[in-house]
Formats: sequence, C-alpha cells, structure tokens
Amino acid sequence: MQVIRGLHNLRDEHRGCVATIGNFDGVHRGHQAILDQLRERARALGLPVTVVVFEPQPREFFAGDQAPPRLTRLRDKVDLLAAHGADRVLCLPFNETLRSLTARAFIERVLVDGLGVRHLVVGDDFRFGCDRRGDFALLEAVGGEQGFGVEHTRTFLLDGERVSSSRVRTLLACGNFAQAARLLGRPYRFGGRVVRDRQLGRTIGVPTANLPQPARALALQGVYAVVAELPDGQRLEGVANVGWRPTVGSHQPVLEVHLFDFDGDLYGQTLSVVPCAKLRGEMKFDGLDALKTQIGLDQARARRFFAAADDPLPLASAPLAREAVTFDSSAGRPADHDDG
Repeated sequence: MQVIRGLHNLRDEHRGCVATIGNFDGVHRGHQAILDQLRERARALGLPVTVVVFEPQPREFFAGDQAPPRLTRLRDKVDLLAAHGADRVLCLPFNETLRSLTARAFIERVLVDGLGVRHLVVGDDFRFGCDRRGDFALLEAVGGEQGFGVEHTRTFLLDGERVSSSRVRTLLACGNFAQAARLLGRPYRFGGRVVRDRQLGRTIGVPTANLPQPARALALQGVYAVVAELPDGQRLEGVANVGWRPTVGSHQPVLEVHLFDFDGDLYGQTLSVVPCAKLRGEMKFDGLDALKTQIGLDQARARRFFAAADDPLPLASAPLAREAVTFDSSAGRPADHDDG
C-alpha cells in the first residue's frame, strides 16, 4: 500500500484509479462498506483503489480546538484503510491554498490532472471546493466531460440506524465499548510509544507506562480497565488513566497504563491498548496520598471486572451475522463519508 503526501508527489504510475474522498475517521463499518463498493468497481475496471484524505481534517482546520476529537491518528487510519482494501492513500495538506480552490479547480487539479480518476464514489450530499459550492451534480457533469464515472455511496445501517463517526464518539464517551465495537467492526484501541517520564507512579508503588497522546486524539478521558497488547503479542490486563493528570499536571495529554502483575522494561516499545470498562472520570486530588488511595480502589474495581468477565474484549467473539445489517441505496445521506 502506498501513501502519497501531497499532489507534488503524484507520478504517472499513480494515474488511473477508482477513488473516494473523505475523512474516514475511525474507518468504521460504514467506511468499510464504501471500501467494499470501491473494490467491486476496481475489480471490474482492473484499477487500483485510491482514498483521498486530508491532514488536518477540514473541521480541524476551521474549528481548531472546537473540532470533534479524532478516533484514529493518521498512521492508524492508513493501516486500517490498507487492511480494508485501499491500494493507495493520497494525503492532501488542508491549508489555505487548498481551501481556496474552486470546486472546478479541485476536480481538475486533484481528480483529473493528479489522479486521472476513472471512477469516483462519494456521498450524494458531498460538498467540496471554496465555500463548499461543489456538489454531486457538478462531479457528474464534469465526469461526463472528462470521461470518469461518478457513483454515490450506499448508506450502511445497523439495526436501522446509520453508522457514523459521531455515534462512535458518543458511545466511547459513555463507556459503551461493546456498542462502539459493533459500529467499528473491531474493539476500539489506541496507544503509542512508551516514553520515560517523571516516574511519579513508582514513588507511590504504581509504576506506569506513559504514552503521550495528541490532543486531537482524545476520544476518551478518564480511568479505564484495559487490556494492553505488547509488541510480542502478549496481552496483559491493567488500569489506565487518559487525560491531563490534573493532580500532578501535564503539558500534553497522556495515556498512563499500569499492567497487573508485570515487571519489565517497556521504554521505547509500542503498546496497543483496548479500553474494556470505564471506572470513573479524571479527577484532581489533594496530593499524592489521596491519589494513591484512589488508584488502589481503581485497581481493585478493574480486577473485579476482569474476574467476572468471560471475555473482556468488546466484540472479540461476537459474530457479525447476528446483527441486522442493511444497505440503503436510495437514502439521501452517505455512509458517514465525510463525518468527522
């Protein structure tokens, strides 16, 4: 799978593809349905699948800190897109230059001159270009002139409701990880590389692996019972705090993970962390002694959760066939193609 950063890195070999455009935050099952649709058309035409994404996402560019938190960082999004059939990802920097392009200029520079698109799949309420004046009708008109087809996405429904990044964020914020996993098609996970921090946890008998988090990636905040996967595939239960550590202060959000019954050096290693149950929100305590007492209570509660759970990982063994899944090709809304 190729990642192409910016139009200036497109080469002749990248021309000719079946493409789609969107944020694809979370790469949930609605997004996966779009990728299935792309692969069907790509097989028929004998062409690769290209996904066009933006960095930062447009809502982040316009709304800044008020934009919704991300479900996936770019590197994780790329991995998920590849896992679901994308051959190439074109990542365009969303800046003032791109924002100011007219809709026709965007089509010409990105789709025609850049990618040589043969077929495009987008939501029929997709908007683009300066002041969002470009729409599905314009794409169809220009496609007829330039020789590429345009097809709208099918709305993906679970139990009669549209799957969306916004729904996933709401479920995660509520600690409903089982339902979030149903929408994602996998357990929600996040993580990063373990760094050496102030090691305050060791001073109170609770060593933690500290993984700095981008502020935009904080779809979760609080204390959770978690399962962490180490690079060697080993899975360990534990408790984690996600946030700004108000008792001791932090200049950026951090994922702190305490692994039960583990004694080892994780510095420099990458951990993948699956939240299984929310224990409480993030709180500020009057000193380290009060914090230590609460951490002890959190650990005990997390251990009780794991002791009672046959399978703590959300969706780890739930077959998809049990779910009411439908595709609505007549609906006017896309399958969360440009939501978050």
